[in-house]
Amino acid sequence: MTQRFKFDLHATDGKARTGVISTPRGEIRTPAFMPVGTAATVKAMMPESVRATGADILLGNTYHLMLRPTAERIANLGGLHKFMNWDRPILTDSGGFQVMSLAELRKLTEEGVTFKSHIDGSKHMLSPERSMEIQKLLGSDIVMCFDECPALPADRTRINDSMQLSMRWAARSRKAFGDRPGYALFGIQQGGLEQDFREESAKALTEIGFEGYAVGGLAVGEGQEAMFGCLDYAPDQLPQDKPRYLMGVGKPDDLVGAVERGIDMFDCVLPSRSGRTGQAFTRHGVVNIKNARHMDDPRPLDEACSCPCCSQYSRAYLHHVFKSHEMISSMLVTWHNLHYYQELMSGLRAAIATSDLAGFVKTFHETRAHGDIERL
Repeated sequence: MTQRFKFDLHATDGKARTGVISTPRGEIRTPAFMPVGTAATVKAMMPESVRATGADILLGNTYHLMLRPTAERIANLGGLHKFMNWDRPILTDSGGFQVMSLAELRKLTEEGVTFKSHIDGSKHMLSPERSMEIQKLLGSDIVMCFDECPALPADRTRINDSMQLSMRWAARSRKAFGDRPGYALFGIQQGGLEQDFREESAKALTEIGFEGYAVGGLAVGEGQEAMFGCLDYAPDQLPQDKPRYLMGVGKPDDLVGAVERGIDMFDCVLPSRSGRTGQAFTRHGVVNIKNARHMDDPRPLDEACSCPCCSQYSRAYLHHVFKSHEMISSMLVTWHNLHYYQELMSGLRAAIATSDLAGFVKTFHETRAHGDIERL
């Protein structure tokens, strides 16, 4: 790869930004939502279907791919893009989230984390150096630093110790990543809900230097109000000329509120996970298609939606296939949810570009407050 990774800011509206991240594998329009392909697949979706929703980039999971089928096997088979038939950009997390979520299965030291596999109990070591090695083997276009964060709430001492460790690991990640034209390494800001710790973390990361920066350590139990309180200042502490990524977020109103506060990139399992349980995100809020009220309803999930689920299938049919445990149920509602998320991102980009974000946000909230549309 000879083309450099770069971020061009095209327009702003208040703190909100729209632009384009350019990579050798294609452009990423921002604000961007990245569907989560944990194990080299977005569950219940074909790669071409994910692309058809408007997704420019996917997320893969270092920890899970390390265990199965292994990064070395994927590299031998031509890399993650070829392996999963996705020729556009891929971002991989570092395995750091599992440091928190699998706390009962790991041992944490300055060197790194020793995991006991949730699959077979085998032991595996993840360090900043090993995480960089795995992500290089996978061929990730955007690589995340290896970090550690506590679940919230946590006391200041625990949050500070975690942040300081993550900054030391960020420096080691940068050194291990090296100079790789066309690829990007993102630093991850930590510090919980403590503004002074966030500022210290941002300064440390900026001194190291990264192609992009993530706001980490949120969506870990603090609630939306506290998260937005942190986002009122955290993105402003990071370099303005680099992409800013809020990890693991979130619900549609989370995304809208975070874009208002200057975030450029998101990922979350929610649209696909909810799709598999019969929860559909629409302009009028969440619809639980398994409820009996949909049994005889000929309408689509969302009459304004152009996805294949809404344009070709009724609520009555979706209710039937979910109650019958048919695989197509997860496929259709996941497709709709991912389409809705990408349409939301497209609407936000257009609103920022035309300086009409306030109007877009007002309509978004008013439509959702009205609730699910009544039966005709």
